Amino acid sequence: MHGSRINKNFLKNFTTIILLLFTSLLHAQSNISKVWVADKGDGTYKNPVIHADYSDPDVLRVGDDYYMISSSFNHVPGLPILHSNDLVSWSIIGHALLRQPPFEHFSKVQHGGGVWAPSLRFHSGEFYIYYPDPDFGIYLTKAKNILGPWSEPVLVEKGRGLIDPCPLWDDDGKVYLVHAFAGSRAGIKSIIVVKQMNATGTKTIDEGVLVYDGHDSDPTIEGPKFYKRKDYYYIFAPAGGVSTGWQTILRSKNIYGPYERKVVMDQGSTAINGPHQGAWVQTQTGEDWFLHFQDKEAYGRVVHLQPMKWINDWPVIGMDKDGDGKGEPVLVYKKPNVGKTYPIRTPQESDEYNTAKIGLQWQWQANPQGTWAFPTSSGTLRMFSVYQPDSINNLWNLPNILAQKLPAEEFMVTTKLSFKPKLDGERAGLIIVGADYAFISLVKKTDGNYISFSICKNADKGNEPTVLDGEKINSADIYFRVKVSKSALCEFSYSEDGKTYKPFGEKLTAKPGRWVGAKVGLFCTRTVKTNNSGFADADWFRIEPIQK
Repeated sequence: MHGSRINKNFLKNFTTIILLLFTSLLHAQSNISKVWVADKGDGTYKNPVIHADYSDPDVLRVGDDYYMISSSFNHVPGLPILHSNDLVSWSIIGHALLRQPPFEHFSKVQHGGGVWAPSLRFHSGEFYIYYPDPDFGIYLTKAKNILGPWSEPVLVEKGRGLIDPCPLWDDDGKVYLVHAFAGSRAGIKSIIVVKQMNATGTKTIDEGVLVYDGHDSDPTIEGPKFYKRKDYYYIFAPAGGVSTGWQTILRSKNIYGPYERKVVMDQGSTAINGPHQGAWVQTQTGEDWFLHFQDKEAYGRVVHLQPMKWINDWPVIGMDKDGDGKGEPVLVYKKPNVGKTYPIRTPQESDEYNTAKIGLQWQWQANPQGTWAFPTSSGTLRMFSVYQPDSINNLWNLPNILAQKLPAEEFMVTTKLSFKPKLDGERAGLIIVGADYAFISLVKKTDGNYISFSICKNADKGNEPTVLDGEKINSADIYFRVKVSKSALCEFSYSEDGKTYKPFGEKLTAKPGRWVGAKVGLFCTRTVKTNNSGFADADWFRIEPIQK
């Protein structure tokens, strides 16, 4: 029996290794971004290592593999999992949350709700993800394999405003949870508490101890990450706000404090605003690194990698030019020493829709219904038109927008659609969506299909869009394009032959959504109910440099 158990564990681990190797090979060959690559190819890298909206990253090393998770808010699938072998090259390998509970609640768009800053840990052969939903409480999902299946989330503690949890398994077998509070729900903020959990880490068992009050020195302190090193407990916690803040470290030899406080990284003389909220990770060779985000408004909260050193049992993050124990971010730096050299990879962007599953970069705005979209045997993604009720007066609250994160400051998206509607008012298009949005589309009218452009300012406030209709299109096939230049300026165009593109509509300066960057994607809608809707087939979706 013991030998059988060893064989089963070996097979599980072997299968995971083979899948990751296959994924790495596939990405190395076909999935290198054309618009942002952090690895400079000369032994150095540039920040951000991921120029996309992966806010509140937590990072873990298991053997030679690094795994990252981030906040996903209302977007589904949620809790994206990224993999790297060198902390510079990353690719998406899965999601821990295929549907977001409570399921009925998240069948509608809940901007700013859902998964806030999660934590990822590996304990006793299992991966643990603790994530907060500020309206419902702190959840736990776990898996023996990073690729899943992930367990159904369980409520570790029910409550409003409980955010940013992180566990710690202590040397004496006790299990603790640190977390912060969202003032918008809890009525309190800028404090850190530590609670004890049961032995399985599935429930908190006390009311907790307030271990740090940041009102005086660290307003809006949040996002704590819990570590133990030598004789000290450490809480890494950002403060000062996402766009202007700094990285605070708390340490104590007693888990309940009192905690000493030190700021170990801020913007300094750099252009990297608010460098904080992230995770410490150590390489196989003993180097220390810190991954964090930078808020770049419409581009989202992009991920940076900083060198880190321990001096007098305090971490120093980034470059400490004056030796005061406080670093500032680097823009270019020597790559981490992980003992080997690995192929360059980047998170997935373009999609040819030639496989049985759509790319892992895609997310809906709410829990999807099984009728919204299907990969087809002909190598397209078929999106059936979804009824848009009168209660949804603009696309801000449309759940069936299939979108992905903006991948760089400047890029161009082109997609080929085949539009086959059945009812007047059916529409399919390419959208840049945030608090302001714009899209170019084909819409069916009584006498045929017409080019249409919509733009909506302050969509999150319920404003109506402005609509401009253009020429009639006789072919079912259409090419849509959006060019995104610096400052997130978006220009839309279309083509009937895929060669000559006609600009159409106003320029949009993209804005972030609620706690997330703007996104780019596809949608297909209708204005009437039916039992046999039309559809649009997306042949491909490509992200490339802007053509000059």
